[in-house]
Amino acid sequence: MTHTLSATRHPASVTSAARPAARRALTGGAAAGPLFLALGVAQGLARDGFDFTRNAISQLALGEAGWIQTVNFLLTGVLLIMGATGLRRALRGGTGGTWGPVLVGVFGASFWAAAIFPADAGAGFPAGAPDTATLSGHGAAHMVAGTVGYLALCAAFVVLARPLAARGHHGWARASRLVPVAVLAGFTASAAFVPAFTAGAGLGLLWLAAVTARLAATPTPRLAVTPANR
Repeated sequence: MTHTLSATRHPASVTSAARPAARRALTGGAAAGPLFLALGVAQGLARDGFDFTRNAISQLALGEAGWIQTVNFLLTGVLLIMGATGLRRALRGGTGGTWGPVLVGVFGASFWAAAIFPADAGAGFPAGAPDTATLSGHGAAHMVAGTVGYLALCAAFVVLARPLAARGHHGWARASRLVPVAVLAGFTASAAFVPAFTAGAGLGLLWLAAVTARLAATPTPRLAVTPANR
């Protein structure tokens, strides 16, 4: 009796060999969102004149202590791209293994762009800034970077729903398809209510952390072995 694999052995062996490195990278990716939000909230509470009901977290990169938020953007970008490489290793050869990591990588790169092109002052922050902001070139670039990044993240959630379902996490897969709706709703409502943007962005970051951690903790489905040529 002989046996053949329903798919080649090579992808499975590569995934197995890369698993420890993939998990380390995924751990970094899972830490990105909570770390960014924790540092942002801490700064918002400590900085004079910052008001979560009027100001976006991005504005914390302005003023004398703005370098802290700039470093926060850069570090978060590094961790997100690390997570993207972990996803690529963990999902290699499987569903979602190409576009999921690419889209998360784009999201990570958008944080670097946000650090390079700071948001405009406005809504009374930093101290002495006018209530109405004037859109500058770097402010427009910051907005474009954020828009592209979060659209990529929403698309990544839809793509990553497939490997979640393949691992038996059907509830997670359904939620991963619904979270983008909430994120985009928050962005849409932000024109009238700034905290809606913060809530939408925070939800996206935290759900990415949860999905990344779930994929890191779940073994890659094994390739099936089928009998043949009995």
